[in-house]
Amino acid sequence: MMRFLQPSEKLQSEKMGRNRDDREGGFTLVELLVVLAIIALIATLAAPQVLRYLGAARTNAAKAQIRNIESALELYYVDNAKYPTDEEGLNALVAQPAGETRWNGPYLKGSTGLKDPWGRPYSYEVKADASGVVIRSLGKDGKPDGTGEDQDVTN
Repeated sequence: MMRFLQPSEKLQSEKMGRNRDDREGGFTLVELLVVLAIIALIATLAAPQVLRYLGAARTNAAKAQIRNIESALELYYVDNAKYPTDEEGLNALVAQPAGETRWNGPYLKGSTGLKDPWGRPYSYEVKADASGVVIRSLGKDGKPDGTGEDQDVTN
């Protein structure tokens, strides 16, 4: 048999249903704290990996910049039949040194490419036998040798 609700019973039933929906509509404080704890755990596990990746990226950027400087030095050598002296340094790739009549530069755009990713200038020296040059960045710590992000980067 089917029973029909009286109007007063129907109204009371709707109120109870609405109250039940209101209670289930939001998140409890415990649920929010659990979600925050999970996010904190993921961040704790991921942060060291991200920092390691950023350190390796700077080292790789230094290697790429050194290759670009080497290419610019080769162009300088073709034009001037010699590399810039130690005194002229890498600035000879950006501004014409005094007395260079065959200079056809600038060989690099701006002087920003003359600093390593840690903000220090690259060291530059002509090899003793004038067969080439040595371009070096001392890495993050700015000291010779080192490992990881502190390692020297050279051509």
